Amino acid sequence: MKFIVHIDLNAFFANAEILRNPSLKGLPLAIGRNGRSGIISTCTYEARKFGVKSGMPTFMALQKCPQLIIRKEDFAYYHALSKKFFDAIRRYTQKIEVASVDECFADMSDVLNDVDPHKYLKRMQDNIQKELGLTFSIGVGPSKFLAKMGSDYKKPSGLTFIFKEDIPRLLYPLPIDSMYGIGKKSAPKLKALGITTIGYLAKRVNEDDNVIKNHLGKFYYTVKEWLNGEGDDEINAEPSDPKSIGHSITFMHDTNDENEIEDMFLKLSKEVSQRAKKEDKLGKTVQIVMKKTDFKVINKSITFNKPTNDERVIFNRAMQLFEKNYDESLIRLVGVTLQNLISPRDMSVQMSLFDYQEHEKENEVRLLINELNRKMDKPILKRAGELLKEKEEKKNHGN
Repeated sequence: MKFIVHIDLNAFFANAEILRNPSLKGLPLAIGRNGRSGIISTCTYEARKFGVKSGMPTFMALQKCPQLIIRKEDFAYYHALSKKFFDAIRRYTQKIEVASVDECFADMSDVLNDVDPHKYLKRMQDNIQKELGLTFSIGVGPSKFLAKMGSDYKKPSGLTFIFKEDIPRLLYPLPIDSMYGIGKKSAPKLKALGITTIGYLAKRVNEDDNVIKNHLGKFYYTVKEWLNGEGDDEINAEPSDPKSIGHSITFMHDTNDENEIEDMFLKLSKEVSQRAKKEDKLGKTVQIVMKKTDFKVINKSITFNKPTNDERVIFNRAMQLFEKNYDESLIRLVGVTLQNLISPRDMSVQMSLFDYQEHEKENEVRLLINELNRKMDKPILKRAGELLKEKEEKKNHGN
């Protein structure tokens, strides 16, 4: 039997802040930014009781809950915790596909077919929550869709199995806007057609309703598969020696704010750079991904001559691709990937004579500067590139 598992960290950013500051536990806490244009990324369940939710403008959240505590996002910290979490999951299975900073899919068929699946996953959940202090929900099914719906079914710390025979009982009664893949734009249109629950949609789809078919377009056939217990069950597990290094993140609200998108590309480029340096890799291709609200995915890449793992180069290339291909539509997810990876040792073998001479000149300059600074007992002299980098870091710190 196929066991696809979806694992979703509950209110991850908020719980990460509670781990860092336990005095926040039990309080209405939101992660986001203050000001009229601020948006709530996520919030604790205590805040949700007041009607606060992800994607809500901050000023509105404060109207609903005046005692709401707001903390600014710290993506570097969240990604460090996220890595620990996924490393813990890999102790139970290597077939893991990271979907975003707070969720992953895993194919655990080879493990769960030999044990009691519920007991095994409950023990895994309890052990990891005790070890890391992070709560998460688990959904299990024969496809990614059913696994995802399972992890959403009960929060926090839920464990829900949904197989084909469970769909009418568990999914049909749910409101249509709780269905994975039905976005904020599609749900009102479906409701206007009398489709208020997943069950109504299943009925119309299985009757080959032309109105629904025209409304959903190609997505109609995907929905039909999903609601009949079929669909994608392939896990794209990352190899131990990766040929690419990438990160993606889903916005807490669909956005076409170019400053917000650029800010996210900058954060992702930094994360890709840091991981490439840790893995001792350089790449010759930068790829970006943008997922629109209609789930259309745009992948664009650019290849260059000199391999790099420099965050500025990665970011500049990513923005070059973004500016060339963005059509101002609402975006749900963005990602940055460094591809065509090689190690610096391989690069030194492939280095052309010109590159080698340039490399030697750069080393000579660096050695001369270091020698002069040693003689003066002060780091007075610096290369222009270092000064630019420091200036950029100060600017980022200031923000």
